[in-house]
Amino acid sequence: MNTLVKQTLTASILSTMLAGTAFAAPSETPPAFIKKVADGLITRLKADQSKLQNNPAAVKAIVRQNLDPYIDSQAFTRIVMGTYATNQNSTAAQRAQFEKNFRETLIENYGSAFAKYSNQSYTMRPFKSTNPTNPVVTIDFINNGEKIPVSFQLADKGSQWKIRNINVSGIDLGLQFRNQFAATVKRNGGNLDKSIANFKPDAEAAVEKKK
Repeated sequence: MNTLVKQTLTASILSTMLAGTAFAAPSETPPAFIKKVADGLITRLKADQSKLQNNPAAVKAIVRQNLDPYIDSQAFTRIVMGTYATNQNSTAAQRAQFEKNFRETLIENYGSAFAKYSNQSYTMRPFKSTNPTNPVVTIDFINNGEKIPVSFQLADKGSQWKIRNINVSGIDLGLQFRNQFAATVKRNGGNLDKSIANFKPDAEAAVEKKK
């Protein structure tokens, strides 16, 4: 095969790959995506309900398998680190370590919340598409007759949606976690490595603080 033919084939393959990437889009609508995630999680919680109360490891495993794959941890990390997410204020290694730690503590947060699950249900609010790149889908979890609105801000990742931020009862968790991280940095005298190692986002405290 001569050089010209090789170059032509290579160019053709690359353009096909790039075109496929450029025009890739989530196959599901935002509400269908959130319904799939919620239904999958609730189905597992119902199936294993008797095992959850005194078994945090089991709850974390359910959250890890049924929620973690749909979280855009990079976007969530940028929101929470705030100004510390820039190249001027942190290294790539520090951001990677923060994302790893943050993802794990999110699982612990959600695991603690779902450990209290007692067969609650949910309803989906009508969806309004005002931002095609970062649409927001809101569902109302119903717990003992009380509706708890939870809004999921999504990110278009090309082949599927991912959750980049969560709002509970009007509380922006990304913003509240950012405030918590800034406070952690302050307590540690500006030492970013120490702050990343010690940071524990607390969703319950964030929501309670705003009540």
